[in-house]
Amino acid sequence: MDKFEQIKVGVGVMILKNGKVLLGKRKNAHGAGEYAFPGGHLEFGESIEDCARRETREEAGIEIKNIKFLFFSNLTQYDDKHYANIEVVSEWKSGKATVLEPHKFEDWGWYPVDNLPKPLFVTAPISIEAYKTGKNFFDTSKG
Repeated sequence: MDKFEQIKVGVGVMILKNGKVLLGKRKNAHGAGEYAFPGGHLEFGESIEDCARRETREEAGIEIKNIKFLFFSNLTQYDDKHYANIEVVSEWKSGKATVLEPHKFEDWGWYPVDNLPKPLFVTAPISIEAYKTGKNFFDTSKG
């Protein structure tokens, strides 16, 4: 199987703090230049909650709490990528958002839910819609 024909499992983390969400500007990967929530690949044997905590800690240096399922999506927007994406919502627990992986992110910032920077990574507006409406399944495949 070609590496581009493999479906990967991604976990994204929408973090709430005082009516704002944490977004970072991506670089050197699909969605470069777009603002995204922390997240990454689910590792073998890892729980979704543990993945959300690990990725948030590794990428932004903060701790989260009250992790809850937000939505599932089938994502194929980015060339040669196919993700089964699980998005969770959580609350900020502690720490200051810091770029800990400068090869992946330019910066982190807290943005009001109704005034997000652009351009947004494909899962960010879906996350906001899911959070506001309760809808929890999105098939955004091109095919």
